[in-house]
Amino acid sequence: MPFVKIDDTLDMYYEDDNFTDPWRDGIETVVLHHGNSKNTKLWYAWVPLLCRQYRVIRLDARGFGQSSVPPEGYDWSLSNWGTDLLKLLDLLGIDKVHLVGETVGGTIALQFAYEHPERLHTLTTCTSPYKFAGVDMYQQYYNLVSEEGVAAWVNKTAERRLEPGKSDPDHHNWYIDQMSQTSKRVVLESLAYLGTQDLTDILPQIQTPAMVLVSEQSAKESSERTTVFAEKLGNGRLVTIPGSGGYVQHSAPEACVLAWRQFLGEVSGK
Repeated sequence: MPFVKIDDTLDMYYEDDNFTDPWRDGIETVVLHHGNSKNTKLWYAWVPLLCRQYRVIRLDARGFGQSSVPPEGYDWSLSNWGTDLLKLLDLLGIDKVHLVGETVGGTIALQFAYEHPERLHTLTTCTSPYKFAGVDMYQQYYNLVSEEGVAAWVNKTAERRLEPGKSDPDHHNWYIDQMSQTSKRVVLESLAYLGTQDLTDILPQIQTPAMVLVSEQSAKESSERTTVFAEKLGNGRLVTIPGSGGYVQHSAPEACVLAWRQFLGEVSGK
């Protein structure tokens, strides 16, 4: 299995899919970055839609999936997650990428775009927050995990993550199982850190072409996390998938990839 040593405490698991025409040069790379308590497998529907035209890299971030769990006292930060990604790209010899992050993976992508803009062609966030500090929901999540465990948290929030009332029951159960495998300590420590974060001040400074991708339901429920978010970015635009609900990257992957391709066309002028 593909692992790469990032530092003394992290052996990072990643997947590298490339089914482009082998005689073609200049193939661009897409990096898919998962969110809290998730892993590479959650991108299962995106990869086959992308890997004929792009090299597609997925990673298990530090503490998640098959990557190493850091020791107690590790300094969790968006910058450190971004540094892990930067080291992975360097070790794979990849200069610039299209970075797509879902939920907290999108928040990490924002920080990465702020600190390492020279490494990005484009930035896409999917159902991602840019502000955690002062939001009661994240403290409630922390309390739930602390008192009842990771599985209870995932079970009680899965319905809002997937298409409410429409997701395949087997998909629903698989999704819950994948997230529930994450270390309770990792979830608590990362939630505690994230609850202090607010990226409002850096958003206008992010000049990488960016797309904020959300479901129609999300856009109706929260302008702060959708319209306002996109407007605060230095070079952002909001794209809503019509008729969709839940976390759009999971509930409507085909429509998301189509929207992403259209976004790239707008950016490149092609």
